[in-house]
Amino acid sequence: MVYFQKMTPEGYKKIEDEIAKLKKDRPHRIKILQEARSMGDLSENTEYTTAKRELGHLQSRLRYLGKQLKYAQIIRAKDDGKVNLGKKVVLKFADDEETEKYTVVGRMEADLAHGKIAFDSPLGQAIMKQKAGTTVEVSAPAGNYKVKIISVK
Repeated sequence: MVYFQKMTPEGYKKIEDEIAKLKKDRPHRIKILQEARSMGDLSENTEYTTAKRELGHLQSRLRYLGKQLKYAQIIRAKDDGKVNLGKKVVLKFADDEETEKYTVVGRMEADLAHGKIAFDSPLGQAIMKQKAGTTVEVSAPAGNYKVKIISVK
């Protein structure tokens, strides 16, 4: 069974951009490794060890990101008024007077500091497929709480 990673078109583009950046940096990393190797004894050559490790990290990241794109399922937001991937939502937590703005994204794109919540997080699961005006209960590890969906765009 193949597991597809749901993501927004923006998340897919971000991964493509990172791959392009890493591929552009790879020849430079290879050159550094070759120069360090030419310095002689490899057993005591910290420049060689460091360059080899950094190139390995770069190659590993490229493989990882490549798999993310290979198994990506791009979800485009529908204009149906319901919370879904790619939608922007305004939420009001029951114990707070302020509202919070979030974009619902795929797991790999989630970044709470930038207002991006994963659709499969406890909050994301509770609000998915709901319309503005709905109050939902979120079951989170730290306890349950209520959230009202103010708007969905």
